[in-house]
Amino acid sequence: MATREQQVEIDGRRLRLSNLDKVLYPATGTTKGEVIDYYHRIAPVMVPQAMRRPATRKRWVDGVGTAESPGKAFFRKDLEDHAPDWIPRADIEHSDGVSTYPLVDEPAVLVWLAQLAALEVHTPQWRFDADLEPAHPDRMVLDLDPGEGAGLAECARVAAWCREILTDMGLKSFPVTSGSKGIHLYAPLDGSASSEEVDQVAHELARALETDHPEEVISTQSRSKRTGKVLVDWSQNNGKKTTVCPYSLRGRLRPTVAAPRTWEEIEDPALAHLEMAEVLERVEGGIDLLAPLGQDEEGGGAPAGRARDRLEVYRSKRDPERTPEPVPAPDVGSAAAQEALEDAEPMFVVQEHHASRLHWDFRLQHEGVLVSWAVPKGPPLETGVNRLAVQTEDHPLEYGTFEGTIPKDEYGGGDVTLWDTGTIEIEKWREGREVIVVCHGRPDGGLGGVPRRFAFLHTGGMGGSRRSAAAKEKAEANWLLHLMKDQPEADGAEGPGPASTGTSEDVEMGDPIAPMLATLGSREDIREEDEWAFEMKWDGVRVIATVLGDRVRLTSRGGKDLTVTFPELAELVDAVAPPLREAGETVLDGEIVALDGRDRPSFSRLQQRLGLTRERDVERARKDVEVHVMLFDLLVQGGDSLLRTPYRQRHDRLFEAVHATEHVQLPHADHGDVDQAIALSKELQLEGVMAKTESGVYRPGKRTRTWIKLKNARHQEVVVIGWRHGKGERSGTIGSLLVAVPDPSGDLHYAGRVGTGFSARDLEEIAGRLRSRSRKTSPVDDVPSADRRDAEWVRADLVGEVQHTERTDDGRLRHPVWRGWRPDKRAEQVRWET
Repeated sequence: MATREQQVEIDGRRLRLSNLDKVLYPATGTTKGEVIDYYHRIAPVMVPQAMRRPATRKRWVDGVGTAESPGKAFFRKDLEDHAPDWIPRADIEHSDGVSTYPLVDEPAVLVWLAQLAALEVHTPQWRFDADLEPAHPDRMVLDLDPGEGAGLAECARVAAWCREILTDMGLKSFPVTSGSKGIHLYAPLDGSASSEEVDQVAHELARALETDHPEEVISTQSRSKRTGKVLVDWSQNNGKKTTVCPYSLRGRLRPTVAAPRTWEEIEDPALAHLEMAEVLERVEGGIDLLAPLGQDEEGGGAPAGRARDRLEVYRSKRDPERTPEPVPAPDVGSAAAQEALEDAEPMFVVQEHHASRLHWDFRLQHEGVLVSWAVPKGPPLETGVNRLAVQTEDHPLEYGTFEGTIPKDEYGGGDVTLWDTGTIEIEKWREGREVIVVCHGRPDGGLGGVPRRFAFLHTGGMGGSRRSAAAKEKAEANWLLHLMKDQPEADGAEGPGPASTGTSEDVEMGDPIAPMLATLGSREDIREEDEWAFEMKWDGVRVIATVLGDRVRLTSRGGKDLTVTFPELAELVDAVAPPLREAGETVLDGEIVALDGRDRPSFSRLQQRLGLTRERDVERARKDVEVHVMLFDLLVQGGDSLLRTPYRQRHDRLFEAVHATEHVQLPHADHGDVDQAIALSKELQLEGVMAKTESGVYRPGKRTRTWIKLKNARHQEVVVIGWRHGKGERSGTIGSLLVAVPDPSGDLHYAGRVGTGFSARDLEEIAGRLRSRSRKTSPVDDVPSADRRDAEWVRADLVGEVQHTERTDDGRLRHPVWRGWRPDKRAEQVRWET
């Protein structure tokens, strides 16, 4: 588009484009022709967002100008008089008359608006119905606008808080960096509520955020009070208000865009606004993050068109008549892909490939395909070694079992053998940027029969911008593969030792099984609900109970023996069916809880029982605090290990092997309705929900994503490193505790002060406990000077638990509240929940 004027045809619409070399963005030299080109290319994803919404335009006829001499802009509601007849339109009656608005229902409309230098397109949260009458809104929007002294990072933090509330409301949220100053959050609605009702809900949400975070959030427009805060502008849900349309350019000094982003990007400290070239690259690479909010020409669902065929490149390089490799036909369901959707644990495969040059193909199952890399020197088996990994085309899941000889003249010709294969735990998957997985291979596989944590890091952004197109394409495929420093422990024994021929009284109990651990997650992590079961999360202490004959052993998560602390749980002998007790060990997983007056678990009441070992102390505490055990899993049944048995079968067999008693409870697990489970946990005022894949096996001591904890509040284990003297009513006692949390390498780092949540009894007990642990220097070296003032330091070997609102960027707990000691945990076991 280098000429000053030309005729074009777009989807059968003829347009005359003029002044194409006119500069609209002087700072970057961006011309009108380039703006028109952007809107033409972005139309496939922008039109579904704008369709059937009245479009208000903001025009810069002479461009945006410069910082010293800004260009003049004006809003336009009514459709221009010279508009072509084919432009779709609809009327809205205002107090001052009727306005006719254009509808951006096809790409040609966007190009026509760009020809008028309408850089920005603004739309309301509602669409016209089939009769061209305003319908109820199909989305809610929150505009996060930073005041003076605040910026995009502060908006991102507030966005995370908004997301939590919207998730609790059952709404998914989609972030958009506005291209101006802040962030827009969109939440799709079902159309049952009016604009007034949505506006009121959004207003209440904003006020609730301001109440919870008065130093960071404001919900009113008063500019004098916005310094250093983020305005949560709820008012754009008013039926008469508009918001800049996603994918629209902005009339700033540079051609920035209202760009949809992932939540991982929002959480990135380096978050910045995107410009039109960057957005085009993302969209034309197949990324449309707002597709669920779009509408097709028939007015339903997501934009029309076929889903991206991830195996198109793979098929284009192979002739099924000439190669033994699996080549599934397009648009024909893959049996392996269907089975994989039903499989709780995705697979990996590493194939040794003797092609023109020997290399290893490392493939990970993700989104129905095997995402693949060629590793010339093979997967590293030592930490500190980086290997080049070149990303290749996605492969079908059937390729996970392929071995054979590809003909010499065919693509990839040579011998292919399985080097190792097994399952993976995906810890992080940032598309095109970073992948972290734990691979569990075969005992005789190339990984050595032990789990390996690998990281794939993309390097394509390195090397500057002056490379050729071919060089850039090659660089985009380059990744680094390395074995991470923090490796999982090798899988140990999965059950008790060989059965004894003696009686149960003569048999020694085997070593305790380490409990399987859950990953902290959110509602968005539960995609296929039918594959999950949901238990209530009990606010207590984890326990592995072993029953053999008439003996019971209770073991904490940290391996401590709790048997003498909770003698009433000897009832487990009566709860387990007699034939199982005599056949061999029965091992159960559960949670010890203390109930309050309303039969809800109370961690503070349980504190009065923890750590007691002398019979006199235990009996005295039992009179005031009674405990129960909530059993939720059966690991060994009469000597038979069930660790490799799917969860649903283990849970069913639990109810066959054990019956409830006065102090032994068997809570049920609900199937397939996460929202109902979350709502019930809140109604009962419980800690949250445990989501477990029904086909998942039990992995002792491993933290996996087949168990996900959905918490109603944020809890964090901490290591106490010191305390500060109290003032006022607390004069002469403890004012606050200084706490730390180890990093992934086990090194302690300061996490802040805890000054609330203590009863008078707590303060007295804490003071006595810390008195004997005094030391002269701080156990950590990153405590700020303000918090060091009058601090008393102690040995870093006691673990407590706090509730908090968030973790700040510098690793501090915000608004922590003391919940109590965790004598069942060791300091070296503590890690950040996130």
